Amino acid sequence: MKSLIFDAGPLINFSMNGLLYVLEELKKNSDVEFLITKEVKKEVIDKPMTIRRFELEALRMNDLYKKGVIKLADLSVEEVDELREIRDGLMDVANRSYKTKKKTLHLLDKGEAAALALAKIMKDKNGKDVPIAIDERTARMLVENPENLRKVLEKKFHTSVTADLKGLESFKGFKVIRSTEIVYMAFKKRLTKVRGPKALEALLYGLRFKGASISDEEIVDYVGMK
Repeated sequence: MKSLIFDAGPLINFSMNGLLYVLEELKKNSDVEFLITKEVKKEVIDKPMTIRRFELEALRMNDLYKKGVIKLADLSVEEVDELREIRDGLMDVANRSYKTKKKTLHLLDKGEAAALALAKIMKDKNGKDVPIAIDERTARMLVENPENLRKVLEKKFHTSVTADLKGLESFKGFKVIRSTEIVYMAFKKRLTKVRGPKALEALLYGLRFKGASISDEEIVDYVGMK
């Protein structure tokens, strides 16, 4: 069985766009399991369940969890300890590697780092890459192009930024996808409820406006491939 690890961002994005059903449909129609870490469960279910503003969203997410559509990875006690160690190590590297003249930039939080750590543990155990669904651009660029991230941060903060690129080699080798790629796959399989000539474009822009890092040009390319 194939696995896909979720960071909190794509799950929240699906919920805000009324697309959580897509995960149910993909689960029914493909041999894949959707995994989360305890950190992500806390972020998308446990904590928002106590906040009235987010309670409905958390209940929808919890329904998927109770159905087994998304589930915690099955880890031994030793693997849980290993995950925490890897998670904390990745956070330490990411959060001390980019600096302006005035401060060190905090870039990675527990949820994203735990998802990456889980992917590493599963690859070490099974010998296969396990993709991670991450929408947040910073975390994706740490994996895909840390030098470009440095340039992006310079534009964001309007100052020079230095990066310890050698230290960031621990982020190499991860396979990252976005919520947009998952929805595109579901659309191609005719698993989305929204259909029609403008449907794919609307789905992708909906995800973009709720946090998925995707450009206009990429959306044009996706629509052209449908």
